[in-house]
This record gives sequence, structure tokens and C-alpha cells, in this order.
Amino acid sequence: MKQLFLAFIAVPALLVGCSSNETEVDTNDEPVDVEALEVKVNILTPEKAAVNEPIELAAHVTQNNENVDDADSVQFEVWESGYRDDGQMIDGKLEGEGVYKAEITFDHDGVYYMYAHTNARGLHVMPKQQIIVGNPDMSKVKEDEGSESMMNHELETDTHEESDMNQEQDSSSNHQH
Repeated sequence: MKQLFLAFIAVPALLVGCSSNETEVDTNDEPVDVEALEVKVNILTPEKAAVNEPIELAAHVTQNNENVDDADSVQFEVWESGYRDDGQMIDGKLEGEGVYKAEITFDHDGVYYMYAHTNARGLHVMPKQQIIVGNPDMSKVKEDEGSESMMNHELETDTHEESDMNQEQDSSSNHQH
């Protein structure tokens, strides 16, 4: 009888000891500095260039005020204002200390734009810059409808779609005249 009594007491005591009602608690009391995680791209390309002279396309990539020398890719997308579909992508090469460079030569006067498409540490950043080449006749320059800076790939896709729709509308209105 004593053994049966002990069994009735011991078994529930063991079961209580094995079960755990504890919930996990995050003991990290330090707040996460989201800004420190942000990849920043500073364009170093001059805003004015001469016709038929090579210029350097350059971008300085940092995260948390430290140089990023391990970007997955830095590509410079360059196009003449109003002719984005005719643009070109040029791969940037790491020169050191977070600076990625490429070279381009413009063969005529015009207003050009450049995105520094940067994929680094899981983020896509693409600041935009205008480059005035030579002495363009500003009355003949087609307006560029792109955003000044795009911070992620989703925005880029939206802008491409808007640009495509605007071009379709423009071409259909041109055919009606």
C-alpha cells in the first residue's frame, strides 16, 4: 500500500518537474540602430563633362560609417534624358576604401542621368545623378521622368512600369495627331 501511495505522489511530481511553462524572454535590452544597418552610396561622379573625353563614374559605399569593400555589385546605369530605354549598364570595379569606379565617354552634348545600382549586404540602393555633357541646347532636351533617388528595387520596378505606361500614352497620343 505504501508503494502505491508513493507512486501516486511520485509520478505527478515527476510530470510537473518535466513540463515547462516558461516562455522565452529576449534579454537583449539594447535597441537596434536601424540607421547603422543602412547602406549609403555617395556618388563621386562630376556633374559636368566634356564631349569625347572619358569621365569616371564613381560611388563610395558605406555602412555604419565604414567602407563597404564586399558589395555584391555596383552597376552604373547611364542614359540620355528622355531615352532611358537606350541606356547602358556598366559594371563598377572596387578601387579600394569602399569606392567603386567605371569609365564612360559621351559622344555628343546632352543631359544624361546615372543610377549607381548598389547591391550590398542584402540591400539595394540606387541614388541618381544628372550629368551635363558639353553645352546642350536645353530647349531640345527631353524631360526625364525618373525619381531623383530610389532606395529599393520595388520602387525601381514601379518607376519602370510608370515610365513604360507614360511612353505608351505619349506614343499613342503622337499617332492621333
